[in-house]
Amino acid sequence: MLNPVFPSRLAGLVERLPATPPSLAFCALANRALWPALQALDWQPLVGRRYAIRVSDLGLRLGFTVSRSGFAPDRGAPDLVITASAGDFLLLIGRREDPDTLFFSRRLVSEGDTELGLVVKNLLDALEPASVLRQLPAPVARAAERWLAR
Repeated sequence: MLNPVFPSRLAGLVERLPATPPSLAFCALANRALWPALQALDWQPLVGRRYAIRVSDLGLRLGFTVSRSGFAPDRGAPDLVITASAGDFLLLIGRREDPDTLFFSRRLVSEGDTELGLVVKNLLDALEPASVLRQLPAPVARAAERWLAR
């Protein structure tokens, strides 16, 4: 079991880091894994909007926008902010928890443009995990598949 002080110390450190490097890493991963899968869907409503993902227990904030060519870091005021703990984001990614369940239990918080939030939710629900995993390097995809199968 993790030391309960460790996450708070880690969050304190992460909060002090500049936001751009994690946002760059997130966008690189999203462009590799999500962008090809989104091309088969109606992703146009996402273009030009600003987003932030906050991982509450890690003190991490990822700011980005979506352009016609993919995800890009962005430090402007977001149109939509989605906040959850790292564990809850992992549950969502692995489709082990429904976003509505997390939302109504206040473990997932959506702030800003609620209509945009619904568009994002529906697009993510429409993605097939297998199509996203195919975009990752083989060792990463295998590790993710093993994790999802647990």
